[in-house]
Amino acid sequence: MTHTVHPYSFRLGILRGWKSRWFADAKKYRDQLKIDIMVREWLSKRLEKMMIDNIEIERLDSLFHILISTSRPGVLIGRRGEGTEKLKKEIKEKIKKINGENSEVKITIEEIKDAESRASIISKMVKEELEKRRRFRRVLKKIIEKTMANRKVQGVKIALSGRLDGSEMGRREWLKRGKIPLQTLRSDVEFSREKAHLPYGDIGIKVWVYKGEVFEK
Repeated sequence: MTHTVHPYSFRLGILRGWKSRWFADAKKYRDQLKIDIMVREWLSKRLEKMMIDNIEIERLDSLFHILISTSRPGVLIGRRGEGTEKLKKEIKEKIKKINGENSEVKITIEEIKDAESRASIISKMVKEELEKRRRFRRVLKKIIEKTMANRKVQGVKIALSGRLDGSEMGRREWLKRGKIPLQTLRSDVEFSREKAHLPYGDIGIKVWVYKGEVFEK
């Protein structure tokens, strides 16, 4: 039997780096890992509608640094940086609850210019459209055409599973353009999962985006 491997972890150390970058003593490791997971999950829920592509965490001695990549930086930052300051306070409180430390929190926001070529943002776009009760076939065609219009993208695949268009039985439908070589380690493949919450049940969304092969200089 074949085993399914996440395209990100499959390319770790070759094309991808770790999303959490820090070292800890054996005694502190459990608490720090718990904080990382909690902050990442909380941020992804809190900033759900702000088209977040990636959340990376770096740690120094007394600094907790969060790097957020988004296609809507203005909405996230807010007027005079009010949005980021509020986020800092909330994250500080959550860290203090777990280990009682008063570590300094720094948030860096990076703007994504080619948002329609990012798998995580494409999956969020599909989710938004489905939750507006749009027909799933139209949604797939429309978003795949937008994605393939980007010069960097050489292939895209979107798969949906669940009670599509409110049908009585769940099924799986997918649409693909171009090629997606999942077994080639040097192929730059992005992958993302999302769930669209609808009155008749959740619909699972999977997105693969291929941006060509990466060779060493």
